[in-house]
Amino acid sequence: MLIVGAKGFAKEVLQSLNSSELEQLAFYDDVTKNAPELLYGKYPILKTKTEAQDFFTSSSNKFTLGIGNSKIRYKLYKQFKDLGGVLQSTVSSETNIGKYSTIKEGCNILSGVHISNDVLIGKGSLIYYNVIITHDVKIGDFVELSPACKLLGRVNIGDYVQIGSGAIILPNLSIGVGAVVGAGAVVTKDVPSNSVVVGNPAKRIK
Repeated sequence: MLIVGAKGFAKEVLQSLNSSELEQLAFYDDVTKNAPELLYGKYPILKTKTEAQDFFTSSSNKFTLGIGNSKIRYKLYKQFKDLGGVLQSTVSSETNIGKYSTIKEGCNILSGVHISNDVLIGKGSLIYYNVIITHDVKIGDFVELSPACKLLGRVNIGDYVQIGSGAIILPNLSIGVGAVVGAGAVVTKDVPSNSVVVGNPAKRIK
């Protein structure tokens, strides 16, 4: 598998992999100057699109996203799909996921996450440590949920939404496409698309 990225969040993804996923593992970083050849002295760091394409051909065509930021994740997904890669999810063994929930391809779910039943999580979404998602929640594609945020019942989250650490979304609310919810915010009403809300109760600032 190729992890796209070789710094901060990529190291979190590495922590969530099981032993079989560690086989034929490499990272990709074409922006860091003087990046080492190996991460932790073990895993190759590829530095060009040609190297990534060769990896997909010769080793494994699987890749996952090791970078945060919803729109950047979508851009990288398109680039590496075009190179012949197949997007994969990584799910920590230290999660609790309801058996009647659906997780689409390319999600990164870290340890301590609790997901109830009848939850839908869209493609390429990032679910950080200790997030709680209760029943009947729908999450769009390439959403980023920061550590310890909580999505309570029947919440709808649009594509490319970013929810800050510790934020709480109360039941029966909708967060529009591309919206940003600040860290620690308590959302008590619907959030329009492409807006930023902060505070308790959350108020729109942009």
